[in-house]
Amino acid sequence: QGSELSGWAMGRWTYEGIDLNHNFADLNTALWDAEDNDLVPHEFPNHYIPIPEYYTFANATVAPETRAVIDWMQRYPFVLSANLHGGELVVTYPFDMTRTYWKAQELTPTADDGVFRWLATVYATSNLAMASEERRLCHYDDFTRFGNIINGANWHTVPGSMNDFSYLHTNCFEITVELSCDKFPHASELPAEWENNRESLLLYMEQVHRGIKGVVRDSDTEQGIANAIISVDGINHDVRT
Repeated sequence: QGSELSGWAMGRWTYEGIDLNHNFADLNTALWDAEDNDLVPHEFPNHYIPIPEYYTFANATVAPETRAVIDWMQRYPFVLSANLHGGELVVTYPFDMTRTYWKAQELTPTADDGVFRWLATVYATSNLAMASEERRLCHYDDFTRFGNIINGANWHTVPGSMNDFSYLHTNCFEITVELSCDKFPHASELPAEWENNRESLLLYMEQVHRGIKGVVRDSDTEQGIANAIISVDGINHDVRT
């Protein structure tokens, strides 16, 4: 298509007409409704939220690609992830969906907002294009004012995003990296794009070593305990072994 000449929607939908970026189950609404009714976490979980029944029906508008990714996420206990997009230079972090359903933009942080802002900052500050003092704006938004990171919902609401689904249905913390102003860089530009992102990708992966880690064991048998729930005071989002 050439540099920045294609429309924002080019390549966005699958052959079936599904936007994969909005195709995951909306678990946010169920959580927030339960929070508003003081049901969390004693009657409604604050993590590992189950997929709603309607989403599993054969006639549900769920792409086979989305179902495959969900199966993959359920088989492997990922803890850190990033999905890569094009068309901007910014790193976004959950929540991607606004809590006030009728708002197009609204700051909507998770219970782990500090961790997510750290993860986004690690990538943004080591990305050569984002960190360059000579960088120009891609379009209209000046993300340099915020250190090239932003809460996803505070940019534009995305119901059914993979980031929100990962956080609410699994142990995985996931961010979105908008890699480049160009959605379709020329082949000759790809080596430079790789150099822009190589170190930030490596540093991001290294963040799996942050925080507390270990094995929860049975005190009598010393065997590891699966699905032990770990709660941290002051953070209304548990994780499981």
